[in-house]
Parts: sequence; structure tokens; C-alpha cells
Amino acid sequence: MDLLSGASFQRLEGAIKAASLRQQVLANNVANVDTPNFKRSDVVFEDLLAQAMSSDAGPSPGFAGIRTDDRHIPVGGTSSPVPSARIVTEESTRINNSRNNVDIDKEMALLAENQLRYNLYAQQINHEIKMLRIGIKGQ
Repeated sequence: MDLLSGASFQRLEGAIKAASLRQQVLANNVANVDTPNFKRSDVVFEDLLAQAMSSDAGPSPGFAGIRTDDRHIPVGGTSSPVPSARIVTEESTRINNSRNNVDIDKEMALLAENQLRYNLYAQQINHEIKMLRIGIKGQ
């Protein structure tokens, strides 16, 4: 039995990977704040995850019966796969005359927000594993 392959754990894993990728992208934006013609990038994940979670079919989206034979009728909704994070470049804006669109204050605020988000995901994963350990060991 694979205890860590549930949908919620996979979504947390995808979220923490997206937060890690976002940290790299935002750091790249900050490093290129004075580079002429540089266009800032960002990571899209949360919107994709929300769409995937809302598109789960059936009366109970996270619930799916186990089929032991191909002739069995599927029970419950099918759990959609966790989307992967995508990097998008913002081409349409321009902040200064060098055609660079990186606002250092905004980037630093996004870095702080992303750090808090990453910490939340890490704490949630630790909590899930702790609950599994308690369930297995009894304390």
C-alpha cells in the first residue's frame, strides 16, 4: 500500500515544487532589475490547481472506488492529475525607458509571500507524515 500517493499529498507535493520554482523565477527577476529589455516572469500554479480541483466529476470529487475488474462500473469521481507549474513572461508592460518591467518592491513582496507559502506547505506535509506515523505506531 502506497500511503503517500493520495490526491491531497500529490497536490501538496505539486504546490511545494511550484513554490520552489517561483522562488527561482523571482530571484531571477530581482537579479535582472537593471537589465535593459528584460521582461519579468512568474509561475502559474494555484489557478491551474483550482481549475483541476473544480473539474473533478461526480458527487464527491475526491472519492473514487477501486476497480478490481475491467467490467466493473467506475464509482465516484475521477481524480484529475495535479497540474505542473508553468513559467509565464509578462511582455505587455514597461516600467522604465530601458523597457524593463521589473518593479523591485513588488518582487521583494512576492518573494516574502512565496516564502510564507512554502513554509505553510512544508508544515502541512510534516503534519500529514506525523499523522501517518501516529496511525502506524499508535503515538
